[in-house]
Amino acid sequence: MRISPVGRARLAAIGLALLAGIPARAEPPAYVGTESCAGCHAAETEAWRGSHHDLAWTLPGEPHLLGAFDDAVFVHRGQRTRFTRENGAPAIETQGADGALRRFPVAGVAGIAPLQQYLLETEPGRLQSFDVTWDAERGRWYHLYPDLDLPPGDGLHWTGPYKNWNARCAECHATGYEKAYDPATRRYASHEAEIGVGCEACHGPGEAHLAWSANPPGHDPSRWPGTDARGFTAPFPRADAEAEIQQCAGCHSRREPLSDASPLPGTPFHDAYRLALLTEGLYHADGTIQDEVYVYGSFLQSKMYGKGVRCSDCHDPHRAALRVDGNATCTQCHSPAGNDRFSSLRKALYDDPAHHFHEAGTPGALCVSCHMVERVYMGIDGRRDHSFRVPRPDLGAGTGAPDACTDCHEGRGQDWAAAEIARRFPQSDHRGRHFSEAFAAARADAASAAELLLDIATSETMPGIVRATALDLLARATDERIAADASPVLADPDPLVRTAAIAVQRGAAPGPRAERLAPLLSDPARVVRITAARDMLSLPADSLPLAATGALSGAMEEWRVSLFGRADFPETQMVLGGVGLTTQNWRGAEAAFREAVELDPQLVDAWVMIARIRAGLGDPGEARRVIDRALAANPDDPMLAEARRALAAPPAQ
Repeated sequence: MRISPVGRARLAAIGLALLAGIPARAEPPAYVGTESCAGCHAAETEAWRGSHHDLAWTLPGEPHLLGAFDDAVFVHRGQRTRFTRENGAPAIETQGADGALRRFPVAGVAGIAPLQQYLLETEPGRLQSFDVTWDAERGRWYHLYPDLDLPPGDGLHWTGPYKNWNARCAECHATGYEKAYDPATRRYASHEAEIGVGCEACHGPGEAHLAWSANPPGHDPSRWPGTDARGFTAPFPRADAEAEIQQCAGCHSRREPLSDASPLPGTPFHDAYRLALLTEGLYHADGTIQDEVYVYGSFLQSKMYGKGVRCSDCHDPHRAALRVDGNATCTQCHSPAGNDRFSSLRKALYDDPAHHFHEAGTPGALCVSCHMVERVYMGIDGRRDHSFRVPRPDLGAGTGAPDACTDCHEGRGQDWAAAEIARRFPQSDHRGRHFSEAFAAARADAASAAELLLDIATSETMPGIVRATALDLLARATDERIAADASPVLADPDPLVRTAAIAVQRGAAPGPRAERLAPLLSDPARVVRITAARDMLSLPADSLPLAATGALSGAMEEWRVSLFGRADFPETQMVLGGVGLTTQNWRGAEAAFREAVELDPQLVDAWVMIARIRAGLGDPGEARRVIDRALAANPDDPMLAEARRALAAPPAQ
């Protein structure tokens, strides 16, 4: 991680500077490139070439450039974009951050199908994902957000922070990536071992494995601590499905990174990321996908995950495609023959109209139509839910959740669908209470569902991500009794559950709360340690057991490093501002909120906090100027208008 002296000073100003003296660690093996693997692993390399992994990020040359850069013009809400060539190289002429029309050479290409995005370098080292995208199936240009007006200066404009490739996308489209953002200059010096998802993105850097392959009997694994006998950092043993799943999950999940670089392959997921739970806006109350959450959060809900099914049972990781097409993927296990790996699986004929009640060969006869609902993201990209749930239209009226039946049968209601399922499967055990009923109630009023949430959180049979979500909702209604009743799950085997349980302890008195959280400062999972340290900020300094002060210092350091790695995220600056408020470091809080609105002028809450801090520090004139600048960026915002009226009023006598 590159940290300039000015960058250190900026973080010091808000009380979160990185401490010196981080213990040195052994260097991992070096990355050697995919071509170094091809000689021995020819079949795997051949399968990988041309795959979505291979072409996740390429340079803008032929044959991978699909878009029509032939002076095509695309107009969106009055903004004109032209796709052209400059000395034979593709370029895009469009409105830049300042509103002026500029020509940007295409610096990179993302993806191959069903759409292809183009990366533009707006300043040295900064790559932005352009919003007008090539539809590879229909051969046309289209806008990712056709219903939105995103002018220059908006955080969601293609030049804004949320479309930054370095921070938001590159890690999962590259091998051995390091973001290298300097918060002092707001510049990137990003680099990677290889663009595209190559062999080492999953198996780990290959230097040690090459050494082993050259001389297996003489190989010394101790030269590279953390590697196995063949030199891998991520060996994927057949007996350990979790190692493979967590490696895939690093990219195939909605999550928050805990550093500014690709974790070394083989790093446990919860040491590298904070997974998004089944929260409102991301998932429906029943856990089905809503926003673009990718796969891991869905899969964790499934019985298949609980039984040890791994990603590569269905997907060929080298081709980045299903191993077999259609229902054959499912009938590898769900058939009269079953699968010897899964002894509890009922052997029966599923690929038959007697089970699915649809004509063979029609979409309704596909297993995925009922058990993996599809949602479309990025305009044309269909993604399937991986929770493999049984349709429950009977829950829809109470939870607002959709269902697979009425997804297809337009014009039919959920009451009709529920009655049809009850008629066709009268003896089904997929009836009765469901966690979605508690989640739907808690989203409206957590206190009204507190007991149900507590039952889910302490269940021994519910999936971990469901239990963690129950705890996340329960934290809104916590009190001393709830905190005490939920305290046993602080020692749960699942890091997701332990992490979510921490906030529930805010209902406890400072002494018991500190005593319960102290062991988590030394938790095996980094995300748990960081979350516990963050929660300790609101506790009185004398409430922490003396024996835990060393662990607190270490966990706080991990949190500081994590925050620095995301200093280019407006969301991180909001967190830093909150830390400043909690610790009464008003100047530090103000600096963080000002950085937040510099990155995203639409963060109204940050503008208001800056004005309140200035007013509280006895500078009402600057407070008014802050709100005026905020209104210039957000002219119709009622909160800002009210803040301006309040600042204009004479002080109370």
